[in-house]
Amino acid sequence: MSARIYLKEGREKSLLRKHPWIFSKAINKVKGNPMLGDTVDLFDNKGKWLAKGAYSPESQITIRVWSFDENEEIDQTFFYKKLMDAQSRRQWFIDRDGLTGYRLIAGESDGLPGVTIDKYENLIVCQLLSAGAEFHRYTIVNALTELFPDCHIYDRSDVDVRRKEGLPLTTGWLTEEQPSTATIIEEHGLKIHVDVAKGHKTGFYLDQRDARAIAGKYAKDKSVLNCFSYTGTFALHCAANNAKEVTNVDVSQQALDLAKANIELNNLSACNVNYVKEDVFKLLRQYKKQGITFDMIILDPPKFVDAKAQLTSACRGYKDINMIAMQLLNPGGLLLTFSCSGLLDVSLFQKVVADAALDANKTVHFVERTMQAADHPIASNYPEGYYLKGLVCQVS
Repeated sequence: MSARIYLKEGREKSLLRKHPWIFSKAINKVKGNPMLGDTVDLFDNKGKWLAKGAYSPESQITIRVWSFDENEEIDQTFFYKKLMDAQSRRQWFIDRDGLTGYRLIAGESDGLPGVTIDKYENLIVCQLLSAGAEFHRYTIVNALTELFPDCHIYDRSDVDVRRKEGLPLTTGWLTEEQPSTATIIEEHGLKIHVDVAKGHKTGFYLDQRDARAIAGKYAKDKSVLNCFSYTGTFALHCAANNAKEVTNVDVSQQALDLAKANIELNNLSACNVNYVKEDVFKLLRQYKKQGITFDMIILDPPKFVDAKAQLTSACRGYKDINMIAMQLLNPGGLLLTFSCSGLLDVSLFQKVVADAALDANKTVHFVERTMQAADHPIASNYPEGYYLKGLVCQVS
């Protein structure tokens, strides 16, 4: 029999809206002795059953809900159905965009809290970031093997958030070891190298897929500066759409080498693509001193904020880098600027960019907004799933 968790009076309201989290301060009492990751039953203070969730006593989010159906068992059938439903919801744009790399499970937004699963050709990568996900590690692997019998599964649960759950960081093969962790995926007709063991996150930033295509749409005949370029996929889309010149900037030589390999993989070596190993903040100031300008600048920095206490300083950082970028644009030039910080909402991000325009003595028109790609959905009961936002700005 599952342990029972009883909530304080009034703390069931979020569950009634189907939000999947219960924080430690909402809990009144625990009946039974649940272990880390165990499935528990949730009740309101009057004893009415509410949901089933995974127990994580070391985390502020003590319960992550698996199901709001009292009769549903959290077993391989449960996970297989979640995987099937997620694949079905994505099939239309997988076919439309010719994708061989996509996010299959986006955690809470796909009804599996703490579970991230990405598929790259015949390689599947799992990130199991919660106690419940870890508890069901091999149940999830078995469900994946049932759904994708020809795929190999790799673990990238090397994210610090696991420590908050009392879990160690783990990596390695979850199915039979393979000779390589590298593969090639396709998006919008372009081929991209991915290494699921060595790359950022699960190997690649799938969430910016739509924004990359949008960048390509604007790039024709333009000189483009691609900041924080990583493996150069924004530049790849720009080069494929006849940009006049593209410059990739990143602090990692390994990333720049892979960016060059992506250009070569797509037979775009004839395009004028440059690679600069430098800190973006320093280089932008250097370009400003030298009077170097561009027709289009892409700013896709890493996350600036992990906690609310960092929000003010993060806004200063975003404002500073956008201000300098605006000063490097030719009249009428385009700034494509992004934030992957979930705590910085889209309205505040737009205000920060607007303030940067004032300080840069520039006029900015917001001509397009972007967000995370469709395989990173935002469930109506989990608004926290909206984290990636972008603005296409015309600067004069």
